[in-house]
Amino acid sequence: MKEIHYGILSTAQIVPRFVEGIKKSRMGQATAIASRSLEKAEKMATELAITRAYGSYEELCMDNEIDVVYVATYNKGHYAAAKMALAHHKHVLVEKPFTLQTDQAEELFKLAEKNGCFLMEAQKSVFLPISLQVKEAIKMNKIGKVHWLQSITAYPNVDHISWFHSLEAGGGTLHGSGSYPIQYMQFLLDQPIKETSGSVTRQKGATDDQVNLTLKFQNQTVANIFISVKLAIPSKMTIYGEKGRIEIPYFWKTKQATIHYEDGSQEKLTGDFKSEFVFEVEHVNECLQNNLLESPVMTRKMTLETVNIVEQLYSGWLIEDE
Repeated sequence: MKEIHYGILSTAQIVPRFVEGIKKSRMGQATAIASRSLEKAEKMATELAITRAYGSYEELCMDNEIDVVYVATYNKGHYAAAKMALAHHKHVLVEKPFTLQTDQAEELFKLAEKNGCFLMEAQKSVFLPISLQVKEAIKMNKIGKVHWLQSITAYPNVDHISWFHSLEAGGGTLHGSGSYPIQYMQFLLDQPIKETSGSVTRQKGATDDQVNLTLKFQNQTVANIFISVKLAIPSKMTIYGEKGRIEIPYFWKTKQATIHYEDGSQEKLTGDFKSEFVFEVEHVNECLQNNLLESPVMTRKMTLETVNIVEQLYSGWLIEDE
C-alpha cells in the first residue's frame, strides 16, 4: 500500500503527540513541518525526526510529496491555513474547532469538493477502541434505553496556551473543548442534536472560562455538558440508561470504561494503545487509500452542525456585552 505523507502546519504542543500517532500508523509518514519561524520548525523537525522544515505554511503546501496537511495552528488560524492547503490541492485534517464561523466551514468543504480533496475535522475520541466498545454496548441494549448523558471536562491550568483568554483568537472553554463532547455524544447515539441552550461565566469582552450546555437529541435523549478551567475535578462522561450506566473517564483519551448494571455488578471495558492519535490517523489513511473525499464517521454534516451550534451560542452570549 502507498505511504501517506503528512505535512504539519504549526509547532503547537499537540504536534509531537500527533506525529507519534503518524509514526505508529501502518501507512503514515511525517514528512515535513512548517512554522512562521524557520528556527522553530527546524528545532521540532530535529526533535521529531521529520525530514524537512519550512519557515512558512505556503512553502509546505507547495511540497509535491505531501499528501495531507494537518492544521494545528491557533483556533482562529484554522480557516486560513486549511484554505491555503486546499487551494494547493492537498488533503486536509483540521484540529478542532474546525472553524469559528459556519460560513468559513461551508466554504472549506466546497473548496475541498471542487479540488477533489479529502477534508475532515480532527476528532480522535470517536476512533478510540473504548469509544467503539461503548457504542456497541449501547447498541446491544446493555444499559437499556438511554435517557441522559452527562459530560464533565476540567482543565484547571491553561496558562501554557498564550491565547486561551483571547476572544479574538478563538479562545475559551467552548471553542477549546466543546467539539469533543458535542460530537462524541452524536457518535454514540447516532442521533442529531435538535435543541441547544447554555450559559457561561466570563468577564465582559473576554472569552469564557466555564460553560454549561443542555442538549436535546432527535430521539428525545437529553444531555448536559460542563467545561471549566476554574475547577480541578475529575473529567468523565456518563451515559445513563434504564438498566444501568456507562462511565468513561477522560473519554477523549481513555483506555478504559465501566458498565454499572442495576443489580450492582460491573463490566470493565479496556482498550490499550501507545498513541491516542493513531486510530484517527489510520482512519484518514484508509479514507485516502479508498479515494474518499469525506469521512463516513466524522462527516461534513456533523462538523458543520457543531460549528453552527458553537457559533450561535457565542453570538448570543456576546450580545450581552452590547
